[in-house]
Amino acid sequence: MQRLIPVTSSADILTDYQNTPIGALLEYHNLGSEFDCYSQAQILIGMCMDNRKYLRIPDNFAYIIRTGGGNLRYSEFKVSYAIAVGGVRSIALIAHNHCGMVNLMARRDVFIQGLIDNAGWEPEWAEQHFMHFAPMFEIGNEIDFVLSEVHRLRARYPKIQIAPLLYRIEDNLLYLIRE
Repeated sequence: MQRLIPVTSSADILTDYQNTPIGALLEYHNLGSEFDCYSQAQILIGMCMDNRKYLRIPDNFAYIIRTGGGNLRYSEFKVSYAIAVGGVRSIALIAHNHCGMVNLMARRDVFIQGLIDNAGWEPEWAEQHFMHFAPMFEIGNEIDFVLSEVHRLRARYPKIQIAPLLYRIEDNLLYLIRE
């Protein structure tokens, strides 16, 4: 089964997301829709901190939380703030392909050496740091991770619409993920 749903026209947006902030995100980013003006955020976007991704969205449209792998487990208070105080009712959780948090353990030696060379850390500190945090931030497969995180967040925030998306580095477009 094809897991990614390309969005090349408004008709490609799943019915549940049409005329919602999630649909607007897809129209702004993928379809080049003209920007509307916003005085407050309409959506919370959770996405990876990776520098290869850029979203085409209007000012004031979204709260954005960028974390390794788009992992919001350790940003839940910020999610709650965007909902409780910011009033958002939609979340787009965006994974991307070629994510550095996938198979993080394979980057162990590079990570440790980088902290030694670039930050001046002692080897033992660098290794302890990696071994303590890597298991928390390893995400496995990008699509499987974002789907599991969407399910977790839906259980936590049942009145909030949450969509799983994938950003493809090769074409800089957002894809809906078939659940």
